[in-house]
Amino acid sequence: MLSLLDLRARIDAGTLTPHGAVGLAREAIAARDDAVGAFACLDPSPAVALEGPLAGIAVGIKDIIDTADLPTGMGSPIYAGWRPKADAPVVARLRRLGAVPLAKTTTTPFAFLDPTATRNPRHAGHSPGGSSAGSAAAVGAGMLPLALGTQTGGSVIRPAAFCGVVGVKPSFRLLPTVGVKCYSWALDTLGLFAARVGDAARALALLAERPGIDLVADAGAPRIGVVVPDFCDEAEADALTALQRAARAAERAGARVHDLALAPLFGEAFACHPVIQDYEARQALAWEYAHHREALPPLLRAALDAAQDVGTDAYDAARRTAHRARRSLKDVFGEGDVDVILTLSAPGGAPEGLASTGDSRFNRLWTLMGVPCVTVPVETTGRGLPLGVQVIARFGDDGRALAAARLIERAIG
Repeated sequence: MLSLLDLRARIDAGTLTPHGAVGLAREAIAARDDAVGAFACLDPSPAVALEGPLAGIAVGIKDIIDTADLPTGMGSPIYAGWRPKADAPVVARLRRLGAVPLAKTTTTPFAFLDPTATRNPRHAGHSPGGSSAGSAAAVGAGMLPLALGTQTGGSVIRPAAFCGVVGVKPSFRLLPTVGVKCYSWALDTLGLFAARVGDAARALALLAERPGIDLVADAGAPRIGVVVPDFCDEAEADALTALQRAARAAERAGARVHDLALAPLFGEAFACHPVIQDYEARQALAWEYAHHREALPPLLRAALDAAQDVGTDAYDAARRTAHRARRSLKDVFGEGDVDVILTLSAPGGAPEGLASTGDSRFNRLWTLMGVPCVTVPVETTGRGLPLGVQVIARFGDDGRALAAARLIERAIG
């Protein structure tokens, strides 16, 4: 894979130019994307900045994020060829940092469940996950050093695990979602994909203008609570093995590791996620549903049909439960002898075929809680499918989540 930090080190040393670094990405795309299909469109002649901390870094932008110089198609024929007038703020920030938004990456339509044609770069007969399919696959295939995604349920953490890359879902609203097609305003979160934890930490620190996030070299001896949620259907044996391997590696690296059980309130909050998501989605996509219902793909159309019956009382009750759970999670970190939580990123390896993007059951609670989450690749199944684990810290403590993730990454080797 292409490492953001390695590319930048070569540029700073004078052995690579920003144009040369972008050229490496373009060559990799030409050589590999026919087999992967990670891109909705490419910029044929991008402007390459010579200065800035991300100069020379080619970036993939999920195709629900506005770009002024490339179409934003939402993965849907309804928006085919649509050209926004302005960059989303996160894209404008990338340009100010010197990065090159080189391509729009594929997304499931409106970032829901209907799959794309993108293939898993590590095992072409399997899903790359979704909804940020193209972003995860582009980094996993070594075509880009950095890509943006979004998560409403598990659309960053899960595809990162499936494609064997690092995925970061930051604290809620750490990065602006202005200029991003909304599905659920209480859940949608911008995230990113990179080859290694250090790459992701540097990128997030720069995008958020918070240098303290980039503290991955100083994890100390974190207290890690290992969580296997009892309110979710069971994970596959390979995923549980990967979780235990990561826990043992962290312990060898000096972390204090113990099992952690979550209170029943978190199971109640888990059940509230779809209520909040569906109630907001029927409003966020009201125009598309009213004017282009038949053009919507089948899973999304059925979900919006059902969402018409979600009432305000149920929505308000779900929000109250989520609020109580967020307050309780502060106590878990504050009083539970826990700096970070270590849990599953996905139920197992990527599903076979392209009919499903996988199950987000191990992601939805943490998206609802608004806390920072990081996928760390751990190992592969016997069939060569990547497996990752998820590191979670308290709200606003993104640097700690990344530092603990880096400790595990190094310990696994």
